Amino acid sequence: MICAVAEAGSLTRAAASLRMTQPGLSAQLRRIETLLGGPIFDRGQAGAVPTALGELVLPRARAILPGIDGLLSDTARAARCGTAPGRVRLGSVGAPLLADLIVATKELIPGAEVTTRCQYSPSPLLDDLAAGRLEAAVLGDNPGHELPPREGVVLRPVVTEPVFALLPSTHPMAGREEVSLEELAGDDWAMPHPDSDRTREYWSSVFSRTGRQPHTPYEAEGRQLIDIVRAGLAVSLCQATYIEVAGVAVRPLAGNPLWYRHVLGWRRDGPPAAHADKIVRRVAAGYLATCASAPAYARWRRRHPGSLRLPE
Repeated sequence: MICAVAEAGSLTRAAASLRMTQPGLSAQLRRIETLLGGPIFDRGQAGAVPTALGELVLPRARAILPGIDGLLSDTARAARCGTAPGRVRLGSVGAPLLADLIVATKELIPGAEVTTRCQYSPSPLLDDLAAGRLEAAVLGDNPGHELPPREGVVLRPVVTEPVFALLPSTHPMAGREEVSLEELAGDDWAMPHPDSDRTREYWSSVFSRTGRQPHTPYEAEGRQLIDIVRAGLAVSLCQATYIEVAGVAVRPLAGNPLWYRHVLGWRRDGPPAAHADKIVRRVAAGYLATCASAPAYARWRRRHPGSLRLPE
């Protein structure tokens, strides 16, 4: 990424050459700069110009790239030749499909050593699939912000579900069957850090229809985000399958303005590819069981029969 930005002279052109979005590249570059201790580029109207630190980093980055390329090429070739037989590497975003994917993989590929790792954003998982570092993964995206196709990777949607509100149980709207996004827009919000999957971009575009953007003093993920909401400090959004815990309330959004699509991805030349249809069906069946255990979502589905279409 650093070399591409330096060569292109701008983040926009570098993102195009890397087949990434510009916000995604910006987010990745910020993480790299944090890791290395300072800005690598001065970004202005003249484009992206290396800083003094950047001038130190660039020659070393260029020097190690051939070695990294060779390592990836050799390990991918070794995997194709079967030097690591029976190993299936799975990845997942925070979604309720991973356990069913593991079970289906173990049942359909007996004796396979199944390993997993999780990321908040689907983008690095998709990169790993394309590079041969994963065989399959649970991914996700939003309408109008779908995951880009990648060579050698199959993307199969499982289901598109509504996004729900996550409220403190003491919130004035927690007693309602559904809540208004327009009314919630005036609250303080807790949201995950903007990442390369464009989720925050999608949320922002939907919020813009309410005429206001939420005030977001809290950036958090996972347990920390739940704790902030439980403490009554903020509201947030969650997947429809999220099961309420003490101190929080999960409520549908009136009019269903936000949606999330669960997607399975796998390599065309990987072990799961031969069983893809069966894996998708078994994961979809597991998703339905998860739906039934989430009370708010179960009530929503009863009010919206036929709204979810899953693979048969």
